[in-house]
Amino acid sequence: MPIYQIDGLTPVVPEESYVHPTAVLIGDVILGKGVYVGPNASLRGDFGRIVIKDGANIQDNCVMHGFPEQDTVVEEDGHIGHSAILHGCVIRRNALVGMNAVVMDGAVIGENSIIGAAAFVKARAEMPADYLIIGSPAKAIRALSPEEREWKKRGTREYQVLVERCKLTMHQVEPLREVEEGRQRLEFDENLRPKSAK
Repeated sequence: MPIYQIDGLTPVVPEESYVHPTAVLIGDVILGKGVYVGPNASLRGDFGRIVIKDGANIQDNCVMHGFPEQDTVVEEDGHIGHSAILHGCVIRRNALVGMNAVVMDGAVIGENSIIGAAAFVKARAEMPADYLIIGSPAKAIRALSPEEREWKKRGTREYQVLVERCKLTMHQVEPLREVEEGRQRLEFDENLRPKSAK
């Protein structure tokens, strides 16, 4: 995987985490345990520090960066959707940032909140805990229901299990040239782990 040291700072990736081989980590990047970093994500710790805490996930094509002396942080169980951009912000514990959302410098997203897809959170915005946040500029529009909070937790758990799946079974191969007869489908048990396909 492309891991780069800059100015003597080397990214930290615990054995218990998974970083896809096409993701790029540069400089002052610190991952916790059980973190998933997806394909083509870019975590550039060449100005400010980037911290991804235990159990969080950074999905495909995400960009994380910040200005000097400014940390960009995703706290425990944070869930960062495909192609989101985080710049010098703090995503509190168990919050979700939707696909293609942008969270700007100095913004703080409250614990357990959900930022909708394609939302734009302005610099220095402070969003409350347990809220749905949508729009451009983003606004906290209502408290999340218990069902929505549970949906978010399940989605994050899927990525925590994906860390294990990737470490155990994912490897580069040559493609098949045609679909094999009786091709299996993924099926999952109640713990979100794949069962034997039938």
